[in-house]
Amino acid sequence: MSVTIKPSDLWYKYARKKETRDRPRFAGVPDDLPFDANNLYEVIPMFEAVMNALDTRSEHVLRELEEILNRGVPGFLSRRDEVYDYLLGSMKEVLREDW
Repeated sequence: MSVTIKPSDLWYKYARKKETRDRPRFAGVPDDLPFDANNLYEVIPMFEAVMNALDTRSEHVLRELEEILNRGVPGFLSRRDEVYDYLLGSMKEVLREDW
């Protein structure tokens, strides 16, 4: 399954930082580039990757991912692959609790 997220699918508004628009998108682990949680061009590929790993297209999962990201990822996690692992692990915990 391949998830595609549009900006209109998101609850929060994220800046469209044009200076990073052409930088390679997150495509999976490993990826040691810094992650910018306020940049739409970073957020969408990250959410798509996590949802693909969870094998879901659920709007609930997307909303929960946004909440986790916007509540704050620990400051010591700055690389894309670290943020990905954190979001995926957090979402697995949320889904386990929902059952």
